Amino acid sequence: MKKIVVTGKTIEDAVRSGLLQLGTTEDRVNVQVLEQPSKGLFGLIGVKNAKVELELLPDAMEEAVKFLQDILRTMELDVRIEQKQDKEGIELHMHGGELGMLIGRRGQTLDALQYLVNIVANRYSDRHLRVVLDAEQFRERRKKTLEELADRLADRAIRTKKEVVLEPMSPQERKVIHYQLQQHPRVKTFSRGEDPNRRVVIVLR
Repeated sequence: MKKIVVTGKTIEDAVRSGLLQLGTTEDRVNVQVLEQPSKGLFGLIGVKNAKVELELLPDAMEEAVKFLQDILRTMELDVRIEQKQDKEGIELHMHGGELGMLIGRRGQTLDALQYLVNIVANRYSDRHLRVVLDAEQFRERRKKTLEELADRLADRAIRTKKEVVLEPMSPQERKVIHYQLQQHPRVKTFSRGEDPNRRVVIVLR
C-alpha cells in the first residue's frame, strides 16, 4: 500500500496537501498524525509544522482487476478488460483473442474465475460487491441458449406428460430457466439435489 509523509501549518493543511499528491479523497486514506504543529517561542522562534502520514487504501475493483490481469498474464493472453456498472453490480468484460479457454465448457472456467474475482473484490470492500465476469458476450449468448432450451423442454413435458430433469447447472443458470418459465400457463419448475449437482425439474402444473 502506498504511504506518503507530508507537512503543513496545520494537520488539515498537511492532509489536504497529501490528498492532492495522491490524487484521491479523504475516504480513501488512513491518516496518522506523526507530529502536532507548535507555534514556538513568542509564535516566531522554533515554529514546527504538523507532520502526517497518509496511507492509500486499496480500491476493491482495482485490486480485483489487477488479480484478473495477473491470471491472464500468467496464461499469456492478450486481453482488454472493460468495466461497466449496472443496478445489479459491476461487470468486467474481457475482449481479445483465444477467449475460448477462459470460458471453458458451458462457461465453467469463466464461472470459476468470476468466483475468485468476487472473493478478491469483497476482501477489499466494506460492502458486498457483486462482480459479473464476461468474455465476448458469452453470458448473453448462454442466456438465450438456456431460454430456448427451457421453452423446448417445456414443450416436451407437455407432450410426454412426464417431468423433464435438466443437467446440473450453476445457480445463475438455474435462475434463467426458472425465470423463463415462471409465467408459463402449463408447466412449473423447481430445483432438486445439492450443489454442484442441483438440477431444474420441469413438471406439468
